[in-house]
Amino acid sequence: MNSRERILSAVKQNKPELQPLPETTRFQSDYPDLVAKFSEILRFIGGTPVLVADYAEAETYIRQTYSDLPSVVSKVPALQHLATTEWDVLDPHQLETVDLAIIQGVFGVAENSAIWVPEERGGHRVLPFICQHLVLLLNTADLVPNMHDAYERLNISESGFGVFIAGPSKTADIEQALVIGAHGARSLSVVLLQNS
Repeated sequence: MNSRERILSAVKQNKPELQPLPETTRFQSDYPDLVAKFSEILRFIGGTPVLVADYAEAETYIRQTYSDLPSVVSKVPALQHLATTEWDVLDPHQLETVDLAIIQGVFGVAENSAIWVPEERGGHRVLPFICQHLVLLLNTADLVPNMHDAYERLNISESGFGVFIAGPSKTADIEQALVIGAHGARSLSVVLLQNS
């Protein structure tokens, strides 16, 4: 018997008995106002919440806030006319000059202001991270209290790729200096639609 066989034999002989899996704990969050909690956390992590009634008000906000940006990509059908740049590209390097990306989120999480964006909503998977500024639209009815609720709602088989996005990109790894936009968008506005 060689050393490999001896090791495997010893492992088999000392194999512990199977133990039942622990029960999963379900955390309940009882925020009285999900929009207020989401907005509070988003502001705290450097994002900008914008509460609007509909897509027309969303367009007004986007035009007023980002009017000086020449390269705009919109993946939101109601705001497609704001796009100045083609987003449907095979080579992600073609998106490196995108100033603003406008994307519709599926649902948001009040406890951390994360928004679920599957690939079919975000276009090329690099788009929300390579743009300079990001606007995510989200219906207020699509807010859930916490990540437990989010994972219950999430259907991974619907999309090949998806990501939770919360706040603008930031890091303070080097010398404890905060750098915004190091690994993604420099700013994030979340336009919360009340009547859509």
